[in-house]
Amino acid sequence: MDTLLWVLVGLAAYSAVALFLSRRGLVPSSVRLQGPFTTVHTKRGREFIDRIAAPKRFWRAWTNLGVGAALVIMAGMFLFLLLQGIAILQQPPPASSVNQPQNFLVVPGVNDFLPLSVAPEIVFGLLVGLVVHEGGHGILCRVEGIEIESMGVFLLAIVPLGAFVEPDEESQREASRGGKTRMFAAGVTNNFFVTIVAFALLFGPVVASIGVAPGMAVADTYEGSPAATAGIGPSDRITAVGGVPVDNETTLDAALLDADDRTVTVELDGGGSAADRGARTTEVERSLVAVDSVPGNPANLSVGESAVNVTAVNGSAVATRPGFVEAVGEGRVVEVETERGAVTIPAGAYLTRVAADGPLAETGAPTEPGVIVTAIDGERVVTAAELTRALDDTDPGQTVSVELYHDGAAETYDVTLGTNPRDGTGFLGVNIFPGTSGLLLTDFGAQAYPAGTYIELLGGDGGPDATSLSGAIAESPLGAVYISLVLPLASLVLGIPNFPGFTGNVLNFYSVGGPLGALGGGVFVLANVAFWMAWINLQLALFNCIPGYPLDGGRILRTSAEAVVARLPVPDRNRVVSTITTAVGVTMLMSLLILVFGPTVLGG
Repeated sequence: MDTLLWVLVGLAAYSAVALFLSRRGLVPSSVRLQGPFTTVHTKRGREFIDRIAAPKRFWRAWTNLGVGAALVIMAGMFLFLLLQGIAILQQPPPASSVNQPQNFLVVPGVNDFLPLSVAPEIVFGLLVGLVVHEGGHGILCRVEGIEIESMGVFLLAIVPLGAFVEPDEESQREASRGGKTRMFAAGVTNNFFVTIVAFALLFGPVVASIGVAPGMAVADTYEGSPAATAGIGPSDRITAVGGVPVDNETTLDAALLDADDRTVTVELDGGGSAADRGARTTEVERSLVAVDSVPGNPANLSVGESAVNVTAVNGSAVATRPGFVEAVGEGRVVEVETERGAVTIPAGAYLTRVAADGPLAETGAPTEPGVIVTAIDGERVVTAAELTRALDDTDPGQTVSVELYHDGAAETYDVTLGTNPRDGTGFLGVNIFPGTSGLLLTDFGAQAYPAGTYIELLGGDGGPDATSLSGAIAESPLGAVYISLVLPLASLVLGIPNFPGFTGNVLNFYSVGGPLGALGGGVFVLANVAFWMAWINLQLALFNCIPGYPLDGGRILRTSAEAVVARLPVPDRNRVVSTITTAVGVTMLMSLLILVFGPTVLGG
């Protein structure tokens, strides 16, 4: 927030100085100032555009394709914004990070999902998008015989934001409707072309040159956990535990469960301070801690920013997860001692949701949150992982006995399992909170970074530990594009951390090879540039296709309305066209305002 405040102060100061200079006639005629915005105009370069515009048949054919695409997208944007606006008015969504007004701005550091670490790539992508957009307008001006009044650059204070082409108004009025429509569509056509090229580069040789480095990538550690105490942190890769190689989160978990000693030797690569970055070894003294909790858990324990120590079960000291399970034994209700006191709880897998139409609910079992599974077919279940493993050994249609603990009593239900859509195994139709009894227990505390999943979502080989979250949608090119567009919002859409690109804090998780391996670390720069160039150019194209003035979509709407109305037997055709374009434009403006500000104002 301090950065934003200083930016606003700087813009205000620039505006004041600009106003002072303008009023005293000290600003050249080629420079126009309006608040913090500056445009620099020139007539130079028109000959260059004339040479580029020479193959007129090519440019007309190219932009005719763009006109068709723009008309389809304009209709889609109109329906999308209209329906979104109506939905927000009927049932305002609660205000959240994704619908805050500042997050509709493509400004790194201001937008919560666009970090400053990728500001150079975002600014470069924006500059390219604006140059090809305005360049397209300029080329089609000359193709259609429209004179160019001036060209220039557009700046926010002294920061260049893009280029512009200013057509001569009189020659523009004299151009044919088809010519003007092609000229208006040229910008978005070029943006779509840049998007296609950038995505083809990203999904092709760039991602093929990026692999996942061995070991489990550490996104972070829980505060107060043994891993944090031992100095393990973000950007580390855990490569071995107790001499056992670690490839991913699964093998790390297995190595910890198999380790008998409380203190384990952990081999790391990367992360750490500047002095000890690289391969190193550390000793981790394991202790059992609760690092997360579900509201209303049986222990009535709320875990905040720091972990809560769990010291004993039924009077027996515990320091590891296997020790916890052993101390629980066959008892369904146990006494757990924590640093906040002792509590008596049912020990089992905590269900956060029981689907009303799922196999378990169909038996008449309780469906409210807080039901705890304590056994499957007589086999004791203490943790969520044990319940998952037990279900992995079942088949759809199989009948199993499920022991549930609810409202102070245990009861058994015979359940005919459904089919798990993930892997085809038996399915209860429930959501399970990790850990035991609504508490996420760990004796280590490192959180994995899904490095392989990101590579897989971008069309590469994420390795055996990659979890495909895209499903069938990523099997088509359009699906892959959709996945890429939502990666900066991944925490909201895909349930994994937001992915702004291959930034410095995650480079240790990846390796370079393949067709562009000779570029070394330059592959990551190329990946970030391609990713954000495609992302921003597509956003520019879609935004400019909104059918409202002064956007290109609004101008295309007007020429299209003129062409249709000209064939109708109606008086005062200009008034009919103005009515249509004004009505659509006002509708789009209101829909945009509701989309941007509605959740905050109406949702509270």
